[in-house]
Amino acid sequence: MTSLRPYHSFALPASAESMLYVDSEAQLENIIWRDDMWILGAGSNTIFVDDYAGVVLVNQLKGIQIDDIDDGWLIEVAAGENWHALVVHLIELGIPGLENLALIPGSVGAAPVQNIGAYGVEVSKYIGSVRVYDLKAHKAYTLSNAECEFAYRDSLFKQPCNAHLLITSVQFKLPKNWQPTLTYPDLNSLPPYIDAKTIMAHVISVRNAKLPDPQRIPNAGSFFKNPVVAKAHYDRLIERFPNLPAYVVDENQVKLAAGWLIDNAGLKSMKIGGAEVHQRQALVLVNKGNATGEDLLSLARAIQARVEAEYGVKLEPEVRLLGKHGLLGEL
Repeated sequence: MTSLRPYHSFALPASAESMLYVDSEAQLENIIWRDDMWILGAGSNTIFVDDYAGVVLVNQLKGIQIDDIDDGWLIEVAAGENWHALVVHLIELGIPGLENLALIPGSVGAAPVQNIGAYGVEVSKYIGSVRVYDLKAHKAYTLSNAECEFAYRDSLFKQPCNAHLLITSVQFKLPKNWQPTLTYPDLNSLPPYIDAKTIMAHVISVRNAKLPDPQRIPNAGSFFKNPVVAKAHYDRLIERFPNLPAYVVDENQVKLAAGWLIDNAGLKSMKIGGAEVHQRQALVLVNKGNATGEDLLSLARAIQARVEAEYGVKLEPEVRLLGKHGLLGEL
């Protein structure tokens, strides 16, 4: 058994039956797929709540290629590259577009899986294609943006039936005709004529002020998704809670701020065992150093139950929870 504590940012005391490390695409053709195999990047959005009775394959592919084209840049990035380091590298080269997504922990390969997003931008906006290797069929192919089936914190890659698809690289297309995205509340006070480097610095400052550093306080970022509800349900809630933050999705749906729901229900700093709601950001659950998988699951279930009772809204995990035999279907 190999300890998984260093391989997931929540740092629970779990182990894996065995580990595989991939740093070259040439290795892939020699890997025999098993249904108990789990593909892992940096482990910033995966939490092992129990010992894993299978093989954990760690994607460590590296490499960045940048091509200057007429209307933008095509950037091919290997899946094992660090996401934040990529954002900083591109901004320093004068290539804007990903500045709102700075300081999101994890690897580049995890970005399309989760369709990461922050401050009004989702990464799918800039993904041209994703290169994958099918570990069952032993063949490589490219998926277009549309074929990735991106949705809010979701994609084709999160479906259990596609667990055998290993992302080898992601191609981003960033336009030269760049316009800043400043609609999010934490950014809308910035002047409209602003450069991407300044926006990135502001995003980093805001995130550092609100969110715990996983290197100091183990966590996996936002634990729950922001729930989307019918407008009629939102209308009822806003009568009871006039300060409820919300974002219009379309004429029929409204997205609510899960952190506010948790905080307003009086759950900030709630603790079970070594797992706790973070005191500054209620959407983040943290490991105070001695949490177990059961501590975390119990805390998450208690939050889910309280929020549903208070608002009639069921929170769903944004993180991926791994038990002894694979992905947990629900809390």
